[in-house]
Amino acid sequence: MADYRFLTTWLLDCSPLACWEAIHEPERWPDWWPGVLSVERLADGNGDGVGSVYRNAWRGVIPYTVRFDAHTTRVERPHVIELEARGELAGTGRWRIFDGPAVAVTYEWSVRTTRPWMNALAPVARPLFAWNHNAVMRRGGEGLAGLLGARLLASS
Repeated sequence: MADYRFLTTWLLDCSPLACWEAIHEPERWPDWWPGVLSVERLADGNGDGVGSVYRNAWRGVIPYTVRFDAHTTRVERPHVIELEARGELAGTGRWRIFDGPAVAVTYEWSVRTTRPWMNALAPVARPLFAWNHNAVMRRGGEGLAGLLGARLLASS
């Protein structure tokens, strides 16, 4: 399996609570995040969402749909959401929201590919897969800013 580690940061001029609410509702991501084709809730979890499970279908610039289930493992409202991914991508993700002069939203994504063809291509396609991931995340920051009527001050 091929391992990938990504860190995305968005800086927005908006309310941290508004960011939290948008990120905490993954079923609505397809409405504002280009590249998120669908998110379907499979299990509810507790009141904060711990134990909830979402089936995801994502497509970036590369014309291939990646499917995985996200199992919510930790929620600290309104600052942290952690998940475990299972499917074509397996690993962990962590959203963090920081308040300050601008709201900083970070996403740490540590995953490995599970499809044999992805693993076989990883030695040469790794830069392409990383570029695709970064493009999807940049579009997510732009979509979130649009949803919230905010400015995306930086995205990396």
